[in-house]
Amino acid sequence: MKRYTLALGLALAIQSSFAQNVNKLIEEKDVERIIKTLSADDMQGRATFTPGIDKAATFIEGEFKKIGLQPLKGLNGYRQSFSMVRTEPSKMEVSINGAPVSADKVAVVAGSSFDWNSNSDVQVVKVGADQNFQREYRSYMTSGKKTLLLVDPSSETFFKRLKDFIGRGSTTFETSANNTQQVAMVLGTFDDVKSFAVHYESKPENLPLFNVAGMIPGKSKPNEYVVFAGHYDHLGIIKAADGDSIANGADDDASGTTAMITLAKYYKKLHNNERTLIFVAFCAEEIGGFGSQYFSKQLNPDQTVAMFNIEMIGKPSKWGINSAFITGFERSDFGEILQRNLEGTAFKFYPDPYPQQNLFYRSDNATLARLGVPAHTISTDQIDTDKFYHSVDDELSTLDVNNITATIRAIALSSRSIISGKDTPKRVAKLER
Repeated sequence: MKRYTLALGLALAIQSSFAQNVNKLIEEKDVERIIKTLSADDMQGRATFTPGIDKAATFIEGEFKKIGLQPLKGLNGYRQSFSMVRTEPSKMEVSINGAPVSADKVAVVAGSSFDWNSNSDVQVVKVGADQNFQREYRSYMTSGKKTLLLVDPSSETFFKRLKDFIGRGSTTFETSANNTQQVAMVLGTFDDVKSFAVHYESKPENLPLFNVAGMIPGKSKPNEYVVFAGHYDHLGIIKAADGDSIANGADDDASGTTAMITLAKYYKKLHNNERTLIFVAFCAEEIGGFGSQYFSKQLNPDQTVAMFNIEMIGKPSKWGINSAFITGFERSDFGEILQRNLEGTAFKFYPDPYPQQNLFYRSDNATLARLGVPAHTISTDQIDTDKFYHSVDDELSTLDVNNITATIRAIALSSRSIISGKDTPKRVAKLER
C-alpha cells in the first residue's frame, strides 16, 4: 500500500509538473494574438483564390519561421503548392423540339464546352414526379454517359438549389480536369422529345493553391510522423447582414489553425519529440477539402502514426468548459490514449455527440483516415445549435479565448505519449465509408 501510495504520489507530481510547464509555455495572450490576426477584417474572410488567403498564408509562414520549423522534405519553403482547375460556365443554350428553353430552367455539369444535337451519342432520360431527382442526378453523374435529364417540375426546389451550386463553377485537380462526364438538366414537362440541341461553353482556368507546412524532425523515430492540422481558409465575402459581409471564420477555423501554430511553438521549445512532428494549415477545406487531399498524397500513410485535426474549438462544448469531443472515437484507441495522458487534470475528451452529422468524414482528417491512419478531429463546437456557423458573426468577439487556450493545453498534454513513441494508436479501417 505504501508503494502504491508513493507511486501514485509520484505520478501526480509528474502530472502537475507537466501541467505547470504547459501553462507556462502556452500563453493565452499569444493564442489571442494569433486568432485575432487570422480573423481580422483585412484577411477578407480567407476565401480560396483570393488575396486574403495569400495574406493568411504569409502570416502563418512568418510564425513558422519565428518558431524555427523546418520545411517538409523536398520543399524550399513552407508553402506546399499545387494547381487546381477552376471551371465556370459562360454560356448555356438548350432547345427541345425546336423551342428554346429559358435559362432559369437549365443546369449543366461538364468539364469542358460541348455541342449536342439529336444525332449525338446522348441518352435522354425523364425523371418523373414519382422519382427521387437527387438520387437520380447522383446516379447519372457517375454513369460515364452523356445524359440529358428532363426533370419533372415537382423537383423544382432541389433543381434550383443544385443550379445555384453548379453556377458557382467547379474546382478539380489538374489530373481530373479532363473528366468527360456531361450532364444537362432541363426542368419542365416534355411528353414527346423528337429533337434537341444543347450548346455549352465554359472557361477553365489554372489557379494556384497552397498548404502551409513545417516540421520538427524526430530524434529516435524520424520516419514515424504525427500530424497536427487545421484549415486556414474560410468563406470570404458573403451576403451582407446588418452591413457586414465578411465571413471572418474566427472559430471555423482560425481557432484550429491557432492551435496548430501554438502547438508547434510548444513542441519546438520542449525539443524532446522522438517522432517527427508535422504541422500543416490546409487550404480549400470549404470548397471540397482539396488541401488535405493533396497533402495526403505526399505522405506515406503507413508511416503516419496519428493525426490531430483541430477544428472549431472557440466555444465551450455541450459538456461545458474543460471538455472536447473526438470524431471517430470508437474507430481506434486514439481517444483512450489521450484521456489516459490527462489523468489528474479536469479536462475530458468525449466521443462525438453528433453522429448524424457524419463529422468524421467531413473534415480534413478524412483522407488520411480512409488510408488507415488514426486521423481524428478534435472540436468543441455545438454544431447542432451554433448560430454563428458560416455567418458574418463568426468573429473573435463571439469566442471564448480561455476555452481555446485550455483545449490547446489539453491537446499538448494528451499527445505526449504518442509524440514520445510510447503509445501508437490502433489503425482505423481502410477505405471505410
